[in-house]
Amino acid sequence: MHLHEYQSKQLFAEYDIPVPTGRLLENTAATDDAADAIGGEAWVVKAQVHAGGRGKGGGVKVVQGRAALSAAVQDMLGMRLVTKQTDAAGLPVNSVLVEQTMDIEREFYLGVLVDRTSERVTLMVSKAGGMNIEEVAASDPDAIIIEHVNPAVGLQAYQCRNLAFALELAGGQVGALAKLLAGVYRLLQDCDASLVEINPLVVTTGGELVALDAKVDLDDNALFRHQQLAQLRDASQEDARENIARQHGLNYIRLHGNIACMVNGAGLAMATMDLIQLHGGTPANFLDVGGGATADRVAEAFKIILSDPRVEAILVNIFGGIVRCDLIAQGILQAIEEVSIEVPVVVRLEGTNAAAGLELIAQSGLSVETASDLTEAAEKVVAAAGAA
Repeated sequence: MHLHEYQSKQLFAEYDIPVPTGRLLENTAATDDAADAIGGEAWVVKAQVHAGGRGKGGGVKVVQGRAALSAAVQDMLGMRLVTKQTDAAGLPVNSVLVEQTMDIEREFYLGVLVDRTSERVTLMVSKAGGMNIEEVAASDPDAIIIEHVNPAVGLQAYQCRNLAFALELAGGQVGALAKLLAGVYRLLQDCDASLVEINPLVVTTGGELVALDAKVDLDDNALFRHQQLAQLRDASQEDARENIARQHGLNYIRLHGNIACMVNGAGLAMATMDLIQLHGGTPANFLDVGGGATADRVAEAFKIILSDPRVEAILVNIFGGIVRCDLIAQGILQAIEEVSIEVPVVVRLEGTNAAAGLELIAQSGLSVETASDLTEAAEKVVAAAGAA
């Protein structure tokens, strides 16, 4: 689950991570109050969306004077911000963060994440702050300095010093970075975050370290332990179909193709999408109905994938281990009765009660094509989408 920048900075403040003074605005009425609270005659106005690259999309502006501040807030609120990390429709801007400006001497990148390869929490810093860290990693890997934290002993002081020296910090700044890193590490652990990122982390002309930006991603699987954090979810920043799927216990991710997939099991879903791609098609989604799928859940899954206007064919690929194939078949038929399906449907059932499930489909009289194996199913659905 993604947090907005202002939400991330609220968490930062709780963990003594320095952030600029700022105020969140959801309308223009409180613009003067925000200016009074922050002080100064210049401010930074930041659109609050779940996407990077806001500056290039017009979502970050530095303004002088209250008239310019009011105009910038009014222009941003209600717009749809398009960045390199959004689709063409962009994301709605429902709030903006107004912050003090800062005199910046240097900019760094700092990231803390769960690295599944090393099975460690990993700290990364780079002197290339403010830049796309993926591009830095590709063009100059040595510019990123990494420390892996042993979970048995936690973050060590020498690791903080190593990172500080790599950033060419000196004097009191070394201790300031160590304190900041300790706060970021505790935040990641306490909140079950998968990523905490500061880009840029700046050194001001006064020598202070300040988190100028903030990004926190939380592990969805751990949100049951953090009800207050779970309430920070902003559904307006997420795909509506993904929200509905989550409410029904479905794992759905919208993609950019025209062949919808409904599969039980994440690994099988990935293999199904690969097969579709191999045979010349493009998947419209990832959809895992889970090992304990019921007829109702399958019906809801059908409704979700059919709500995507780009879908021109549907492939249902079920391996019946825990789940019974006849229940899946009932869900398919139930969905067809409830929703007007005008695209071809190809079904492959294998495993527990597969024969009974296929018999139910055959006796229904509905226009549903079956396949005996996954390759045949992929070939049929790609052909059906091409003919649509």
